Amino acid sequence: MKIDRNSPCPCGSGKKFKKCCYGKTSSATGAAALQDIMAEVKVRLESGEISSLEEAQALVNAFMNQKNSASLAEFHGLSPDQMHRFLRFPFESPTLIRFAEVGTYAPTAPALTLFSLLAEAIGDKGLTPTATGNLPRLFCREAALAFWGEERYKENTRFGAIRSEMDFFDMHCLRLVAGLAGLVRKYRGKFILTAQCKKKIADHGVGAVYPDLFMAYVMKFNWSYRDGYQEIPFLQQAFLFTLFLLQKYGGEFRPQSFYEDIFLQAFPDLFRQVEEVLYRTVEESIRQPYFYRTVENFAAFFGLVELREISKGALRKRYEVKKLPLLDQFVSFTI
Repeated sequence: MKIDRNSPCPCGSGKKFKKCCYGKTSSATGAAALQDIMAEVKVRLESGEISSLEEAQALVNAFMNQKNSASLAEFHGLSPDQMHRFLRFPFESPTLIRFAEVGTYAPTAPALTLFSLLAEAIGDKGLTPTATGNLPRLFCREAALAFWGEERYKENTRFGAIRSEMDFFDMHCLRLVAGLAGLVRKYRGKFILTAQCKKKIADHGVGAVYPDLFMAYVMKFNWSYRDGYQEIPFLQQAFLFTLFLLQKYGGEFRPQSFYEDIFLQAFPDLFRQVEEVLYRTVEESIRQPYFYRTVENFAAFFGLVELREISKGALRKRYEVKKLPLLDQFVSFTI
């Protein structure tokens, strides 16, 4: 009798068994689940209720299916099977998640604003890069002023002017994402809009590229590139669970710790995966990049949530979070 290695793990993590508790003895939750199943099989074998290994295996499978289809409190209504789909197949699970089609909503988001500035500058003639292959300095300065506004521009450049694309890092990251999305590329020494991009904008307006930017950001762009924290790929892999939480609880402003706490409770195995460093605890090493990458640099960047600062003057800013209408318009959960 065995549990299929590709099945959701009986510990309820939502991960595949082979990538979670398979071959491990350190997972108390997973071990307890397996012991419960095997104890039940033993009782039924001894009582004569089942009389063959085939029947025993069928019983194990039935218990696994039942356990993995039951909702868990730590997943806030999701079952291990559903979490497995969230983590492994976020864009291939239409019975659980649907993303709105182009034209059914009018997205407004910082990421789209940046792309609009870039697309306008490229136009039909293209945009000549610098010798290092980056966007021109003059464009970056003008785009930063338009994006930040005069007051914020002065604040952000008080210790140094924008001398390169890297000094306007949001635009730098947006340009990379647009390339990964197949919307912008280099041709004959210039940045140009692809034919696909031009057609989408001509047919539906600049908002039509929002899903392309969104998918490229979550599936191709490395979120850790935007900060100095250690790489924790699972934070990005679990983006859909955070959107689920934001949609479920985001009707009112809640402190960022509310979402951080839920995430840590849902995935305690992260404490064993993250390296301890001298200047922050393991918990801080998860909380800080989780909020920064998943909420601030993803959900807010794509116009899905609003952030309200609640710790002015503090060394590390703290926020309250509330969902914006675009989240309900773009993502639909059928849980």
